[in-house]
Amino acid sequence: MLSKIPNIVPLSPQGWTDYALLDSGEGAKLERFGKYILVRPDKGIFWPRALPAKRWQDVDAVFEQPESGEGYWVQKRSVPERWLMRYGDLAFWAKLTPFRHTGVFPEQAPQWDWIAKQIRAAHQPVNVLNLFAYTGIATLAAAAAGANVTHVDASRPTLAWARENAIAAGLQDRPIRWILDDALKYVRRESRRGKRYDGIIMDPPVFGRGPKGELWRFGKSFPLLLEACKQILAERPLFIVISAYAIEESSLLLYNLVSDWIKSREGHITVGELVLQDTAAQRPLSTGIYARWSREGD
Repeated sequence: MLSKIPNIVPLSPQGWTDYALLDSGEGAKLERFGKYILVRPDKGIFWPRALPAKRWQDVDAVFEQPESGEGYWVQKRSVPERWLMRYGDLAFWAKLTPFRHTGVFPEQAPQWDWIAKQIRAAHQPVNVLNLFAYTGIATLAAAAAGANVTHVDASRPTLAWARENAIAAGLQDRPIRWILDDALKYVRRESRRGKRYDGIIMDPPVFGRGPKGELWRFGKSFPLLLEACKQILAERPLFIVISAYAIEESSLLLYNLVSDWIKSREGHITVGELVLQDTAAQRPLSTGIYARWSREGD
């Protein structure tokens, strides 16, 4: 019999005006990003679609994913190279990428709110490290809440995109350090420098490469990163947020890793799935898993 069962909570964004999951089914999602309607494939969706075929055809762009070869966007109507989106007081750029993504992961909105809440409630200077920070919306949320943020990503174009997002949000003068580096190497250097962080945000990929070809494999590299992060946590840290996509393991994996990592510190761990709910049939769609720890609880 289990001695303890973690608090498993699905997180779903509320109040998005610039995004909506309109429908899902038969291997795809019908979504609105700003004023543009997109169809993106998702092989994990098996159920029938709720909206009629005509609605799925009346879109701005469709991402085609052949069985072999790279995917590509087919524009039904003209879509600009990039367009501005907003969430609350944050603004950021979306665009059609060769990897079917738009640079915006709407299911992360509850995490942005939670991060901002933790920082504002601290009533102290807060240093935040955002690893695998991508286009940086979590960085914007933390900076807008008053934190000093170190934003780390291994892709030079993505880092440039994140900096453009900071300008779009009017946060370019906030204390944000933009770092092009391999996450594990950077954390180990920060440890040697004696740097400490009150909050850590991570969105590790399944597979990736650093700017100098460093190999990242989730199953082998992520435990090493967690171990390294032990050395850069502040004496009384505020929070840790981890998201993971496209891995076979459940959120219980993250719970076990985080609870072991943070076991010597009092606090509260919540794990679960990141969820979107379509407006056509109100069906929940899991997009990834997460774990978060906070000293004071949610």
